[in-house]
Order: sequence, then structure tokens, then C-alpha cells
Amino acid sequence: MTATRLTDSIQITSASLYLAFELGWNEWKLAFTTGLGQAPRMRSAPARDCQAVLAEIARAKERFGLPPDAPVHSCYEAGRDGFWLHRWLLAEGIDNLICDSASIEVNRRQRRAKNDRLDAAKLVTMLCRYHGGDTKVWSVVTAPTAAAEDLRQLHRELLSLKEERTAHVNRIKGLLASQGLAVVVIDADFPEVLPGLRLWDGSPLGPDLTARLVREFERWQFVDRQIRDLESDRRRRIRCDETPQVDKVRLLLGLRGVGLAGAWMLVMELFGTRANLNRKQLGALVGMTPTPYQSGATAREQGISKAGNRRLRTLMVELAWCWVRHQPDSDLTRWFHRRFGVGKRSRKVGIVALARKLLVAFGRYLDRGEVPKGAKLCSWRTKINGRTAA
Repeated sequence: MTATRLTDSIQITSASLYLAFELGWNEWKLAFTTGLGQAPRMRSAPARDCQAVLAEIARAKERFGLPPDAPVHSCYEAGRDGFWLHRWLLAEGIDNLICDSASIEVNRRQRRAKNDRLDAAKLVTMLCRYHGGDTKVWSVVTAPTAAAEDLRQLHRELLSLKEERTAHVNRIKGLLASQGLAVVVIDADFPEVLPGLRLWDGSPLGPDLTARLVREFERWQFVDRQIRDLESDRRRRIRCDETPQVDKVRLLLGLRGVGLAGAWMLVMELFGTRANLNRKQLGALVGMTPTPYQSGATAREQGISKAGNRRLRTLMVELAWCWVRHQPDSDLTRWFHRRFGVGKRSRKVGIVALARKLLVAFGRYLDRGEVPKGAKLCSWRTKINGRTAA
């Protein structure tokens, strides 16, 4: 039996420079090399200093004896820095990759050394392997355009604001619960209700606690007003905009069981910027692909991967329950009741399978115009206005 080393099967072009970024808030670590088996040249640069990066690239080409016009391949991990660095590198003529952090292989020992220098060296080695033909070495993130990224801001801000509003409500209820009081609903009448609340002995709330509750309520009002403004802006865009993305939102709203928030997020996060995706790609993007485990005689299913967009994954599960309720005659709903109709746990497992099938059906509906079998349509204006427009 003959063994072939990985480095022998991968051919690296020595005329290229490979660069890996380890991005920090104050400092960036840069690892340069021209191929496998060579110790990386490590340099540091101030964070977000583009001119310093270009200067280090020029010095690295001189150090390795490469011509000034030699191609440069770079990579960095997806994270807080987003995609601006990727766009700048492409504008400078540098071939860049954004890799998924969770897909980077690591040593499985219980304790292993880890620092920015080691991480940068690991990244540049994997970059060489990737360009040498080992494309399965990691998962590459598809960077959205600046316009597509901007379209995501509205619904993502709405999600953050709604979480913040819930936090304010829970804090108000928690402060009252600590005094033995319970207020079921927090609304605009709360300041009028507050003076009438009494403790167990009939005494009013303390002045400092009352002042804190009022300030907390004012923060709740501010967040609630911003939420209403954003929702009004979203309804206005759906009514008036003629962009391709909003056209797709209207198409999804034409299906019963799909509301404004769901249709908007699906299009702006997925269908508005990506087209003609197959069912495996859609499932992987949302993190609903299976993860089997098999070793010898042991075989079990570990559930879905949860490696995709968590916002869309949560949304699709909610839409699947809405679909079962509002589209009882569709083939997907009948399949769900036939396959998972018995048992509470089986329905919870089955709703994830239905969510994946529903996502594929939405993709076919938007790309090819195929209405899901048995699904009922409605007017999108009814959902926007609460009534059928004249």
C-alpha cells in the first residue's frame, strides 16, 4: 500500500502571494507565504489602516522575490468587521475569501495553544490548500453587495427593537413583582395606573421606585414609537415601491398564512439577493440540513445543523405553524398531518421538516411562479390595509 501526502497532491503556484488576516479591534495580524511548507511571514498593522496593509503587501512581495504585479490571494474569518474589507480588497485587485469560522479545522486535544499569531498561520496554510484544489477545507461565505446588505437593516432593527421593548416590559413587571404587585398589560395608561397601586399594607410605592418605573416606561414609549415608525415605513414601501425585491414581497403576501414580517424578511435576507437555489442550498443557508452520526455499528441522527441564518430558521418554523393553520387543504399540510399527526413530540420534530419543504416551495414560487399545490391565494392589499382596497 502506498500513501500520498496531502502536500504532494496539492500544487501551489509559487508566483502568487497568500495573505491571511487575523482581525482585532486595535491591531490586525497579517500572515504571508508563497506556498505550503514555508514558515509564514508575520506582520502587524493598525486595525482598519488600508494603506498600512498595502505597504506590508509590497514589502512581502519584495521579501519573497515576487514581481510587483504578482497576484495576491487573501482570506479572513467572517465576524464583526463584516464585508467592507472584502469589498476594499477586491477593489484593490486582491482575490479575497471570507471563511466561516465554524468550519475551520482545529486540534481536538483538550488543551491547545491559541493566539492571533497561531490563528493567522493556520488560516494562511488553509488558504494555500484551498487554492491548491482542496476546496472542502472550509466553507466560504458569499458576500452580499452593499445594496443587498442595506436592505437587511430595516427588519433587523425591528427585531432588535422588539427585543428591547420586551426587556423594558419585563423589567417593569419584575420591579412590581418584587413588591407583591402584578400588572398584566403595560400600555399608554400605565402612568395613570401607577399612583393607584398599593403594597401589602396599603401604603403607596416608594418615591424612588415610582420614579424608576416612570423612567422605564418612558424608555418603553420611545422604543415602541420607533417600532411603529419602522412598521409604517415597511407598509409604505410595500404599497409604493416598484423594486424587484418589493415585487417578491407582494408575491409572498399573496399566499395565505404569510404575513408582512415573514414575507419581508424572507425576501430581504434570502430570495431578494439569491436566485435559482436548489433545495439543498436553501436548507443549508437556513441551517435545516440533517447531521447524521455513524461509526461502525453506531448510527443516529443528531438533528438539524443550525449552521445557517438563525433569523430565517426561527421565522420558517413560525411560518410552518401558520401554514398548517391557514392552509389546511394544501398538499404540504396534508403530508404533515399524515406523517406527524400523532403525538406532541412528533409534531415538534415534523414542523422542522415542514419548514424546510415550505422554504423550497417558496423558492419555486418566486423563481418559477409555481404555486404550492392546494395553497389558497389572497390579495396582498388586504394584509396591508386590513381590508380589500377599492
